[in-house]
Amino acid sequence: MKSVARAVVAGGLVCALAACSTGGRADDTRPKETVPPPASVADADVPALTTTVVRPLRGTGDEPFDETRRLKAPPGWTVTIWARVTGARLLAWTPDGRLLVSRPGPGDVVELVPGGTPTQRTLVRGLNQPHGLAFAGNTLYVAESDQVDAFTYRAGRVSGKRVVVDDLPDAKSPELGGHYAHALKSVAIGPDGALYVSIGSTGNISAGDRDADPERATILRVPPGGGKPEVFARGVRNGTGLAIAPDGAVWTAVNNRDNIEYPHRGSDRGEVLQSYVNDHPLEPLARLVQGRDLGWPYCNPDPDLKPGEKDSPLSYTRRPLVRDVQTNADGSKLDCAKLPPVEQGMGAHSAPLGLSFAPALAGGYGPGALVGIHGSWNRHPPRPPEVAFFAWRGNTLGPQQTLLTGFQNPDGSRWGRPVMAVQGPDKALYVSDDKAGAIYRVVPH
Repeated sequence: MKSVARAVVAGGLVCALAACSTGGRADDTRPKETVPPPASVADADVPALTTTVVRPLRGTGDEPFDETRRLKAPPGWTVTIWARVTGARLLAWTPDGRLLVSRPGPGDVVELVPGGTPTQRTLVRGLNQPHGLAFAGNTLYVAESDQVDAFTYRAGRVSGKRVVVDDLPDAKSPELGGHYAHALKSVAIGPDGALYVSIGSTGNISAGDRDADPERATILRVPPGGGKPEVFARGVRNGTGLAIAPDGAVWTAVNNRDNIEYPHRGSDRGEVLQSYVNDHPLEPLARLVQGRDLGWPYCNPDPDLKPGEKDSPLSYTRRPLVRDVQTNADGSKLDCAKLPPVEQGMGAHSAPLGLSFAPALAGGYGPGALVGIHGSWNRHPPRPPEVAFFAWRGNTLGPQQTLLTGFQNPDGSRWGRPVMAVQGPDKALYVSDDKAGAIYRVVPH
């Protein structure tokens, strides 16, 4: 079958939010092509992206910046390689205006002190896959793969390490036998001081996670002042994106499942079709409340406006959850119709990682959420990495708008993969890229 472009509808507006799908079965061996980056007409006053050259600073020209790299950004915005940090993942600003970067591989947290060329040094070392970072006043929280630590932070120094959550599951947990697909944890602090921790699933469809102790594929909540963690939300396959919205609500950006089977009637029911996998299920961006269930692995958020029809238009706003034909065909495991729709979402296999909220962006964007879209493997052609923006209006998030893209080459290979974007005290955006080993400084016009 030929590739067919799909119209995408978001909140009643027609958008080019998702890429066109390719036909064929899972054994499709045609040459890869790059899927067009998402776009949005959610805000008519936001102009189209333009090409900009990534500007190197002195000493930042090693691979992949040994050649000119170009990205697409809003008109007039500049992108500079602010620092080179190997394996850079999640970010957090200190109370005194320094940028912290977690590095799971080396097991440390790096501090960058702004200046012409930022000063770089290791703030904390000897950690077990540190990932999530969050501040509550002068207390720094760091999520290791098996526990969450708290430190007292003052003027570029940490002291008084204490473990506030322990015995979290990771590859070293005896019952898992060394197998854990999503060991990295993220952390956020609610306005009341409660601590929220993302616990990823052990695998793609490891249903036993829902009955484990502690449950996996969840967001845990630790009461203000400490205490026993409790499940805040479940069915969250890998909620790596975890942040507190301006109204105090907890939001998560989720890496959803791979290789979903075709659920509709006909000879292909129960088959893994690449043409269906390409756009299903969507990646949720969801507002969490106590007891919410995002359905994994029994229910999937469905972007199809005309389910079962060839080339159905796609939508990512307030999408319902439907039965997974592989794990919950008769609905006996979980009644998907009773689960609330997902507030917002991204195209399948976007692989959203870092999530943060920005008070206001220039250029007509205003306040909203920033999501580092890493780009996933389970799509042909691949979903391109980007930094996405979701406008904050009326205490909810609008549809996806691309802020920064161009990390993917025409053949589907990538020279960079953004992880997280945060707004700095200077109103610029700072973006981590674990593939390029870089922190970009993005300055609005």
